[in-house]
Amino acid sequence: MENSEWEGLNGLPKLMDLLEEPVPGVGTYEDFNTIDWVREKSKDRDRHPRGKIATKSKESTWALVKGISDAFSGWLLMLLIGLMSGALAGGIDISAHWMTDLKEGVCLNGFWFNHEHCCWSSNETTFQERDKCPQWKSWAELIIGQSEGPFAYIMNYLLYVSWALLFAFLAVSLVRAFAPYACGSGIPEIKTILSGFIIRGYLGKWTLIIKTITLVLAVSSGLSLGKEGPLVHVACCCGNILCHLFTKYRKNEAKRREVLSAAAAVGVSVAFGAPIGGVLFSLEEVSYYFPLKTLWRSFFAALVAAFTLRSINPFGNSRLVLFYVEFHTPWHLLDTRLGHYPVLEVLVVTAATAVLAFPNGYTRMSTSELISELFNDCGLLDASQLCTYANGSEPKSGGNALPDRPAGAEVYSAMWQLALALLFKVLVTVVTFGMKVPSGLFIPSMAVGAIAGRLLGVAVEQLAYYHHDWVIFRGWCSPGADCITPGLYAMVGAAACLGGVTRMTVSLVVIMFELTGGLEYIVPLMAATMTSKWVADAMGREGIYEAHIRLNGYPFLEPKEEFSHKTLAMDVMRPRRGDPPLSVLTRDGMTVEDVEGLIADTTYSGFPVVVSHESQRLMGFVLRRDLIISIENARKRQDGVVSSSRIFFAEYTPPQPASSPAPLKLRGIMDLSPFTVTDHTAMDIVVDIFRKLGLRQCLVTHNGRLLGIITKKDILKHMAQIANRDPDSILFN
Repeated sequence: MENSEWEGLNGLPKLMDLLEEPVPGVGTYEDFNTIDWVREKSKDRDRHPRGKIATKSKESTWALVKGISDAFSGWLLMLLIGLMSGALAGGIDISAHWMTDLKEGVCLNGFWFNHEHCCWSSNETTFQERDKCPQWKSWAELIIGQSEGPFAYIMNYLLYVSWALLFAFLAVSLVRAFAPYACGSGIPEIKTILSGFIIRGYLGKWTLIIKTITLVLAVSSGLSLGKEGPLVHVACCCGNILCHLFTKYRKNEAKRREVLSAAAAVGVSVAFGAPIGGVLFSLEEVSYYFPLKTLWRSFFAALVAAFTLRSINPFGNSRLVLFYVEFHTPWHLLDTRLGHYPVLEVLVVTAATAVLAFPNGYTRMSTSELISELFNDCGLLDASQLCTYANGSEPKSGGNALPDRPAGAEVYSAMWQLALALLFKVLVTVVTFGMKVPSGLFIPSMAVGAIAGRLLGVAVEQLAYYHHDWVIFRGWCSPGADCITPGLYAMVGAAACLGGVTRMTVSLVVIMFELTGGLEYIVPLMAATMTSKWVADAMGREGIYEAHIRLNGYPFLEPKEEFSHKTLAMDVMRPRRGDPPLSVLTRDGMTVEDVEGLIADTTYSGFPVVVSHESQRLMGFVLRRDLIISIENARKRQDGVVSSSRIFFAEYTPPQPASSPAPLKLRGIMDLSPFTVTDHTAMDIVVDIFRKLGLRQCLVTHNGRLLGIITKKDILKHMAQIANRDPDSILFN
């Protein structure tokens, strides 16, 4: 009896075929699971078969319009991400600058003006004391009417610490109450998400709102952290939220990750004013899958964001960053337990930071201002303590650059303060990174390197002045010449330190090049960056973000890490010797009750489908989530489906007895071409397959018979064992 005859005799509705009638929820993923890249790319290909748009355009004008709009939706999305991220970055910069100055005083002309803007319009500001004007009042002047003396110093000290504690408390409280994912830098998690991992809510609207607000508060508190890393997280939140406006990005996890790769480039673009560096950062550091079209779209989005930030002009100098610098001289070849209590941890670290930072002018100022001061190329118009030399000299004709001069008392005093600031920054940054507030590592790392570079630069400058006849200076450094630029040493030191911490190379050099605006310094920057990477790699292969990923147990398969051990697929696959047999589904021998029992008794993410338990000949693979949703949906929508109903994964359903309950056909949710390897495949090849295809699992066969399964988690555990690390540290699938 044919299947259609059985249906007619029993008067039951037509057998449901999920291949023809999609079920809501099928094809989606659970939280803390990895997507199937091959499946997602197939979905996108099925959505637009080759020539479909062209065929429809011949049928109707409306179809042509829809096809064109679909093709250009990616560029429109990039435009929106650039505009939104640039606007948010401008708001963060302005707010953080104002609130940082609020710790020291307030502007009488308008409390919303920061110190610099307050004194712009004053006619009583002198060149030597350009930061002092009657319109700006310190808290001591407002409260006790004194600007000098011990009482004024103590009052300013207390208010500085109090404001810092208030800002830090608000930041950690908002993060803890509304968006726990808003803490930290966000770059390690974004790297993991771009590799295919699902973290629901990490790029959501609440995370964006709280991260934006608390980033301003955390930076303003004076903690040793930067806003540049978190700006990448903010931009990716913008990208994820705007993806929901376009169906093809909303419903496809792989396409959405292409957008997030571009958003990461936007984040660096607005953080450093470096659109090209942002694109290279996304390509080199965070992206897992980066096709050519994503490269162009990333560049477009980064450019739009940079233009948006430039139009806002947050620093009032037509620059995108506070520490933009230009050099005019050539370089030469010489050249705990507290963590269990996050609010208390933040308050204790903030109090210690504020108390220790206030007495030293170089630690009291914001880190961005400090870097700007250290990068400064001393000229005629500079009144900085670092530029106060013993005797004045005339500049070389046609330029602002001054010849090398002996350091005065103020320069030596500044060197001592910088030496203490270096020690302070190193210790405080180590403690601060990882607290439950938004915290970036770019700026603190650059500050540490810039301080060390400036100290070295001034030391070499004085050596060249007093000992210009030494062999190392002879021939290129004559008396009265401008031989050494300490600011250049600071810039190279900043790049070297950041490169050592993050292991960035090409993207870092380009970012620093865009910051300085000159091609001339690319060679020393390249040399410093490569040297710092080699030295850091000699101490440990992991950068800070890779270490953070490993500590959190995320299933990230590092593309840069080599696998050179001679193991085979049979050594890694499950089940191992002595383990229970692999849990499988059969083509047509199981009931709904059997399948639901298998689901209840196991925690696996999916099940292989075989012809029978005896043959173990592989047919396909079914995800656990799709199976649960399909059975629940069939019970609601298809009459007659009960626990004793048989489930079929075959293309054709065999005839059923008249007394049998309605069967359930689930071939539509089965992956008919799961990726397989043989049991003797070398593991280095298997690892490469997982990396390049973005697989979440791979089935192991022998002469066509199913033997076992290898998941991404199995590979990471195997690599951890080989590296003598705890394999149970890999927490997620």
